[in-house]
Amino acid sequence: MSTEKENWTTIITPKNSFFRLNLKELWQYRDLITSFVKRDFTATYKQTILGPLWFFIQPIFTTIMFLIVFGNIAKIPTDGVPQVLFYMNGIILWNYFSKCLVSTSNTFVSNAGIFKKVYFSRLTMPISNVISALVQFAIQFILFIIILIAYKIHGADFKLSFAVFAVPLFVLQMAVLGLGIGLIITSLTTKYRDLTYLIGFAVQLWMYATPIVYPLSMVPEKWRSVYVLNPVVPILEGFKHAFFSTGMPSVIEYGVSVGTTIFLLFAGIFVFNFVEKNFVDTV
Repeated sequence: MSTEKENWTTIITPKNSFFRLNLKELWQYRDLITSFVKRDFTATYKQTILGPLWFFIQPIFTTIMFLIVFGNIAKIPTDGVPQVLFYMNGIILWNYFSKCLVSTSNTFVSNAGIFKKVYFSRLTMPISNVISALVQFAIQFILFIIILIAYKIHGADFKLSFAVFAVPLFVLQMAVLGLGIGLIITSLTTKYRDLTYLIGFAVQLWMYATPIVYPLSMVPEKWRSVYVLNPVVPILEGFKHAFFSTGMPSVIEYGVSVGTTIFLLFAGIFVFNFVEKNFVDTV
């Protein structure tokens, strides 16, 4: 009796290596990533009155609050940049980073039910979170550009720099940084649930440790070398310089930021792969 050779379309094998990044497999699940992005958008705004308008409302109200508290009451300088533009520039990029980090950090706990029922590349979930956050950033970035143009038409004194062409790279680095840290945290939350409650508070504190409501020039020179070890600082400063020519971080400072970002991404993938094998027993 002759037997025909079976051609399998998908082969699921044990994951023996600690570091596993199968880009081909991720590409095969691109439709699933798209579905997750649509799901996140629909679930967030389906039963709201204003819907996607919250994308605009959030940065506008945050900017107004910063303008009142830090601009008018505390009178913190903004290095000659119009206060509204200064605050909104930092807010929209920080919002993207925090969204990537927080949503990724909840991957295992929030989706344990799905992970237990069906197999798919687990990295599709955090990557879809990053893309969902990118949609929000794109809408808020358009708002920022509109306000920027309005200020320029009315004679505001600032100018774009050549770093504006590097804006996509700054955004990409923020996404990678948030993804890497989020992967580490979500792996730890499978065993230590306290981190789920801590992450929101930690991100809030981290925001005030970055030059969003104040310029980098306010940091004493003797502390600057320590301060810029925060990998978000050079990215935000580069993003700010792109639109206002306020000064770029040095090559060394930005190089340390890029190196830290890459390290955290690979560390996140490593820990994620390690925990993925048996997380269903602990979640």
